[in-house]
Amino acid sequence: MKKQDFIKGSVILMASAVAAKALGALFKIPLTNLLGGVGMSYFSCAYSLFMPVYALTVTGLTSAVARMTAQSAALGMYRNVLRIRRVALGLFFAAGLLGSAAVALLAAPFSRFSGSPQAWLAVAMIAPAVLFGCLTAVERGVCEGMSNMYPTALSQLAEGVVKVAAGLWLCSYVMRNSSRFLAILPGMTDVRALAAAAGILGVTLSSLGALLFFAVLRLFSPAAPKGGEAHLMSRRSIAGELLRTALPTGLGALVTNLTSLIDMYTVIGCIRRFGADISLPAGVTEEELPHFVYGSFAGIALTVFNLVPSVTNMLGKGILPPVTAAWAEQDRPALRRHTVQALLASSAIALPAAVGIFVLSRELLTVLFPRQSDEAEICVGALRLLMPGMVFLCMAYPVFSMLQGIGRASGPLKIMAIGAVLKLAGNLLLVPLMGASGAALSTTLCYAFIFAAALRSYLRRGRISLPVRPFLSVLYAGAMCGGAAFVVNCSCTRGGVPVIWRLILSALAGGAAYIGCLWAAGARKLLPIKALHI
Repeated sequence: MKKQDFIKGSVILMASAVAAKALGALFKIPLTNLLGGVGMSYFSCAYSLFMPVYALTVTGLTSAVARMTAQSAALGMYRNVLRIRRVALGLFFAAGLLGSAAVALLAAPFSRFSGSPQAWLAVAMIAPAVLFGCLTAVERGVCEGMSNMYPTALSQLAEGVVKVAAGLWLCSYVMRNSSRFLAILPGMTDVRALAAAAGILGVTLSSLGALLFFAVLRLFSPAAPKGGEAHLMSRRSIAGELLRTALPTGLGALVTNLTSLIDMYTVIGCIRRFGADISLPAGVTEEELPHFVYGSFAGIALTVFNLVPSVTNMLGKGILPPVTAAWAEQDRPALRRHTVQALLASSAIALPAAVGIFVLSRELLTVLFPRQSDEAEICVGALRLLMPGMVFLCMAYPVFSMLQGIGRASGPLKIMAIGAVLKLAGNLLLVPLMGASGAALSTTLCYAFIFAAALRSYLRRGRISLPVRPFLSVLYAGAMCGGAAFVVNCSCTRGGVPVIWRLILSALAGGAAYIGCLWAAGARKLLPIKALHI
């Protein structure tokens, strides 16, 4: 069983996350073009209920299993690793079953309460994904705790392939045969709601695909080597430790994912009450306008916003085992080194992406959503306001994992609870004034607070400090990246260059400026490039 250090493991996970996100874009962008703003509101309504339940039952699970596995593996207790896996599978099978049942039972009342009664079928279709996600999270946690990131990476790819193939095919099939399905489901009257439910079913099937990947893997590869230390923890102590570690993280993720519910209720509710300062798009009624704005914001702006954080989230997975080991051994130099590596890597990825999307937001949305020009126009300003928040979120992910690695799994919970309150207050204040852009600005303020508070807590608990110069070098390179992209885009616009070529040339110019500035600042010293040989 091949192990990887932090850098190699993180690169494996990030490469798989990039591929998975590329597949996700191949799913979400055509889906948005098929469903439009109103259809995406049904799709996003299902996610708004699913994600808090999924976060509570699944989010802390992988890291909790990984942490316990890493501790046992470091002591050569491989039989204990196998017992941890068995206990976790049994415990979280029950949790996943309860979560799936909760989503299914709440589908109809939640949809009515949210003002989207036609969304109940989409909510019901995603319910089994909670159970599949719990079981997959256990298997990923065991592999990550053994410092073997390949199974997680490959399962993410399997998940992405199934999502694209099944989700788009089912959605287009339902739209082509809508009359047949409307006859079967007399309570459904909106074809877009049926198509959204079909797309959501593809998401559920993708989570099943990831689980089946591990089922096949276990036929050929054991979860841990045989032999080693014979000492075994009791099943009760393993279950207790898993719950003590996973539950605070899950509760924290639940609070964070409440932002999707906050956006759904406040954007739809505020626009319904105060209206929106936009002209009514063709084919959209006054009654549908709140759903159109929310669906556009959630389906377009937040989709682009979440692309990069999902990649840097892998740094959090990769940093957990080495930080746990360094903390257990009280090795402060190693703890500081791993901390700097994780934060530098996340900032080096997030900053140029955020600057580039900010400068080229209109061109990017025009290229990605050519059939949804009205929806894209709503999201240009919102996407720009989301970009600082994206940087803060990207850097917060590894901090959360490092807090868990030093025994502060409950630390982020209070921070994220306060962040959710700030998000709610910000939406209620800003959405009536700015529409979707108000929701974007409150998101950025929320994540800025969460990152600052989490980093302060980690540095105080770990009793370490961070160097300033490397981060200033990344910030300077990011500014040069944005400047180069802006200049090239303006020149191409004056020259009448087609939008797709403006986007490509501007992105290449920005990327070249960024890499050049980093290299001039000594990138081989700032970032652990030499360690990236996998």
